[in-house]
Amino acid sequence: MDIVETINNALLYIDGFLGSAGYFPYLLIGVGVFFTLYLGFPQIRYFGQATRIVRGQYAKKDSPGDTSHFQALTTALSGTVGTGNIGGVALAIFIGGPAALFWMWVTAFFGMTTKFVEVTLSHKYREKTEDGTMAGGPMYYMEKKLNMKWLAVIFALATIISSIGSGNMPQINNIAQVMNTTFNIEEWVTGGVLAVLLALVIIGGIKRIAKVAEKIVPFMAVVYVIGALLVIGYNYENILPSFQAIFSSIFSGSAAVGGFLGASFAYAMDRGVNRGLFSNEAGQGSAAIAHSAAKGKEPASEGMVSLLEPFIDTIIICTLTGLVILSSGVWSEKHQNTFDRTDMEFVVGDYTDNNPEDVNKLMIHLDEKRSVPSEVKEYTGTISLQNGKAISDGFTLLNARSIAEDVVYKDKDGNPITGEIPVSNGTLEDSTIVVEGKSLIHSAELTAVAFTKGYMGESGKYVVSLGLLLFAFTTAIAWSYYGDRAAIYLFGPKSVLPYRIAFVALFFLGAIVDSTVVWTLAYVTVALMTIPNLIGILLLHKDMKNTVKDYWNNFKSSGAD
Repeated sequence: MDIVETINNALLYIDGFLGSAGYFPYLLIGVGVFFTLYLGFPQIRYFGQATRIVRGQYAKKDSPGDTSHFQALTTALSGTVGTGNIGGVALAIFIGGPAALFWMWVTAFFGMTTKFVEVTLSHKYREKTEDGTMAGGPMYYMEKKLNMKWLAVIFALATIISSIGSGNMPQINNIAQVMNTTFNIEEWVTGGVLAVLLALVIIGGIKRIAKVAEKIVPFMAVVYVIGALLVIGYNYENILPSFQAIFSSIFSGSAAVGGFLGASFAYAMDRGVNRGLFSNEAGQGSAAIAHSAAKGKEPASEGMVSLLEPFIDTIIICTLTGLVILSSGVWSEKHQNTFDRTDMEFVVGDYTDNNPEDVNKLMIHLDEKRSVPSEVKEYTGTISLQNGKAISDGFTLLNARSIAEDVVYKDKDGNPITGEIPVSNGTLEDSTIVVEGKSLIHSAELTAVAFTKGYMGESGKYVVSLGLLLFAFTTAIAWSYYGDRAAIYLFGPKSVLPYRIAFVALFFLGAIVDSTVVWTLAYVTVALMTIPNLIGILLLHKDMKNTVKDYWNNFKSSGAD
């Protein structure tokens, strides 16, 4: 086992106690349900008011803050609308099947209220820094109102780690992959060019970030939505079957289809909730940092603006991505690709996806939340090859949660291998061997293929490339701000420059490392922020209710902003 697999396995182990733990989906959705009932469905009642506020209808020039309501919204959206909308949705469907999309919707609906709460409280307890800019976020209400400095420190440290683990490396990794697939641009070239551009933007701080975001976010959303509608329209006859696939498997799990080996209810729910959180960040507390910079005297006013984010991000954009993938049918089809080591597993026996018994055994084996032991065993031994093709049997190669076909093994120079290669505990011992063949695909690559199954044909992948480039790049920009606010809270203003240098350097590194490891790191860091934040806002439920009550009293008397 090489260092990459060791790191990935260690991260998966940690994630088992955090985002992938059985309690996490219930905690995340439960907090949203509690506040939805406690505050009387604010995501519905305040939706219209939110749209009026974001248009500047009640704005006052003398309100304290650094950005307008619209700039704060687009900055926060630039942080949430990213790889989660393109690669994350594809990953959720790839693992959990169509039902995962339903659980993303559930997470978003109740997440609208959670976002409303965390942003309101963060705006209420924000502070002005030494350089005159605003700094806010969950760490400030944790310390100032809850008197829990230790929890604030945990959250701030998690924010810095998460800014790298979810807001930085997964973004450039997906960009680099798609740019390589679409335009044959080397990953290190994409990483280098965008790292320089990133540095130029974040040096200017929140005001420059907000100006960039308010121009790019609306443009990229329109382009992506139009492109998605062109694919869905082309496959219009599959729209209703796609919804049927989503709703028919909500509580039963997704059945095997084509190369897709099926997924249990627990797995579909877990991936849907996890990906929903990664997409809209409701409950994570990250967007609250951007909204804390918004001009306004009434915290609840900015909280109302923020509840629009999960609606735009997940209910609209993620749904369109999901329908593109489902209606095009590519999610259950095998495609020619180069296998990542962390996606591959050699198992004992000869399996086919035409045999229902084989499919059931493999589905149980691949389900990390299985309630029964797996009968499938990891393969250890040698594989005999002739011109890159296996001529020995007794094993099956699984790649990307599917049975691989037409597999070719090549050396590091791209030449087909003849001879024997050793396999230990389901993994190739020689990490330099390149393996190609047909299997399911996931993440941004799956979305890019889906976009070619419409009116645009092969040109559709350029919409994904452009969308991913803009979505993911602006996400990294926003997360650099989240991280530097956390650094200021922990270490003071002098820590901002070293943090930004490290952020840019790791952004470049993210372009060339294994994508599976990057996504696994993202799972861990998202949960490290979310759990302390959810605890904090639950403890402040009465404060939140009083803040909303004060807003409406002041609004009736003076048109509060």
